[in-house]
Amino acid sequence: MSEAAPNCVFCKIIAKKEPAEILHEDDDIIVFRNRLKWVPVMLLVVPKVHMQQWQLWEELMPKAGPIAVKMGEDHCPGGFRVLSNFGRDAMQSQEHAHIHVVGGTRLIEYA
Repeated sequence: MSEAAPNCVFCKIIAKKEPAEILHEDDDIIVFRNRLKWVPVMLLVVPKVHMQQWQLWEELMPKAGPIAVKMGEDHCPGGFRVLSNFGRDAMQSQEHAHIHVVGGTRLIEYA
C-alpha cells in the first residue's frame, strides 16, 4: 500500500478534489459511477488507500466483495458482472486497485 498518488484520478476522487457520484463510502472502500458508459451501469469499487490490484484481492476482498455484490443487487436487479482487470493486456487503465460492477442491460459474451 502507498500514500495517495498525485496523478491518480481515483486518489483525487477519494480526496474530493475531482467530482464523482459516490454511492457508498466507509473507512476503507468508496464506490462511484464510472465516467465511461459502455453499459448503463458501470460502478467502481475502490480501496481508499492507493494499492495494486493484487493487494486489493489479498487484503480487502472480504470487505470489498460483499460491497460490490450489494451495489450490483441495488443497481442492476436483472443481473450484473463483477470484474477485475490485472494489467494493460486485460485493459486495466488505472493503477489504483478497483473492481468493476457492470450491468443494467443484457450483457453479451466476450473473450
